[in-house]
Amino acid sequence: MSTAPIAAQLLDQHGRVARDLRVSVTDRCNLRCRYCMPAEGLPWLAKPEMLTDDELIRLVSIFVALGVEQVRLTGGEPLLRRSLTDLVGRIAALTPRPRIAMTTNGIGLDRLAGPLAAAGLDRVNISLDTVDPKEFADLTRRDRLKDVEAGLEAAREAGLVPVKVNAVAMRGINDHSVADLLAWCLERGYELRFIEQMPLDAQHGWDASTMIGSDEIRTRLSERFTITPLPVSERGSAPAERFLVDGGPATVGIIASVTAPFCGACDRTRLTADGQVRNCLFSQRETDLRAPMRDGASDDDLAALITGEMWRKAKGHGIGTADFVQPIRPMSAIGG
Repeated sequence: MSTAPIAAQLLDQHGRVARDLRVSVTDRCNLRCRYCMPAEGLPWLAKPEMLTDDELIRLVSIFVALGVEQVRLTGGEPLLRRSLTDLVGRIAALTPRPRIAMTTNGIGLDRLAGPLAAAGLDRVNISLDTVDPKEFADLTRRDRLKDVEAGLEAAREAGLVPVKVNAVAMRGINDHSVADLLAWCLERGYELRFIEQMPLDAQHGWDASTMIGSDEIRTRLSERFTITPLPVSERGSAPAERFLVDGGPATVGIIASVTAPFCGACDRTRLTADGQVRNCLFSQRETDLRAPMRDGASDDDLAALITGEMWRKAKGHGIGTADFVQPIRPMSAIGG
């Protein structure tokens, strides 16, 4: 088996270089979305298993030294980590300073948007699948839509722009209202991104035959809006294919992870809340950084583990192939 080259970048065998790090700061969440976890929740990580703030910052600094240019904080729900604002400030103080983004469900962001922006957070993506109160409560098993709306407004007022909304369209649940959600976002100046439902649920109940794919999303949006694709050259390594809405300047994006995977341009890597580095959302393996770090590993030792894991990254995620196996860890434990 070939070994990773010694270089100050996160290179894989297919020529891709990882510059975007997704950091899960907790596996806990205050919603129970049906496509993510069961109503009773999941067994959360015990505190000793979690990276401490100092450990997390040390690892992020190593990733930055290896060429990471953007750090996205995820969960679970990242706002549940009490030290989040301090973590953002410490990441912003790294040299070179990475761009800092966060994916959140928005609950509690009305109180934290200002402090997070002041600490160095650059922008947010807020998960919101429907703006119908009944649909929201049924889908998330929580009556918290007003809290999410307040979080969105606070993010905009704090300058965390563009404020992006992430939505998953699901058959028989909210597929009929995708155009309503786009209209709602356009009215408020939010940028909407639809994401195809992926096999990352804790229940392992994902079924490709019931998934709402990108073509169907476009068809439903086109019933109310004129949707015009932007040139492919403008996409780069971004996961979303973007479309002008009614001629622009507003856009809507579709992340077709399943039906039109963008693995060939992927520049992402992931660090879990318990200190595992994963080179792909759908990887069947991960490399432990927490134990070596706690056993006295040097920064060079940890960098070698990281570059080795990235070098093994597969050419694609393999969804739809005969030998595809869903990861044991659900999305809430991996980090989005």
